[in-house]
Amino acid sequence: MKKTILTIFAVACALGTQAQTNRWDVDNAHSQVTFTVTHLVISEVTGTFKEFSSNVLSDKADFSDAKVDFSIKVNSINTDNQMRDDHLKSDDFFNSNKYSEINFKGRQMKAAGKGKYKLTGDLTIRDVTKTVTLDVVYAGTANDPYGNTKAGFKITGKINRFDYGLKWNTLTEAGGAVVGQDVDFKVNLQLVKPKK
Repeated sequence: MKKTILTIFAVACALGTQAQTNRWDVDNAHSQVTFTVTHLVISEVTGTFKEFSSNVLSDKADFSDAKVDFSIKVNSINTDNQMRDDHLKSDDFFNSNKYSEINFKGRQMKAAGKGKYKLTGDLTIRDVTKTVTLDVVYAGTANDPYGNTKAGFKITGKINRFDYGLKWNTLTEAGGAVVGQDVDFKVNLQLVKPKK
């Protein structure tokens, strides 16, 4: 029995040493983080986050073994309206003074068709962490004119902002919400493989 336990432990350690070793970094100049939310029920407002970083570990060519860390600086939010941006940074929404980052840790990439995946991981906004599943389209890899290897992805998802403590809400005269409850977001992500 003792020998069996030692064997299992040795196998587990060996597998642990085979964890992903190829790192990919985000190419910020060719990546965007955008979100859309309804306003007054009748239209949509789109915003962006200008500052973000990512660390992806993957050894497989199709990224099916990818482990993802993605962080967004809340203070980089931009909706082309300073008053609205300041409100979003306040405690009514993100409270950027206390919670300066939005973080996502992806744990599993599950195939969902050719070049398509479901990425499951933990999304943390303010002090709330919830498991979410995102849609991923992998466009492939290419080499740029400078000899860098790049990989391209489109990642989309939807969250209920109330689930993360972004609960500011005012109703219109007709009873609809001034700001919608659901937030759609899209990440156009280009990764670059660091040169050795």
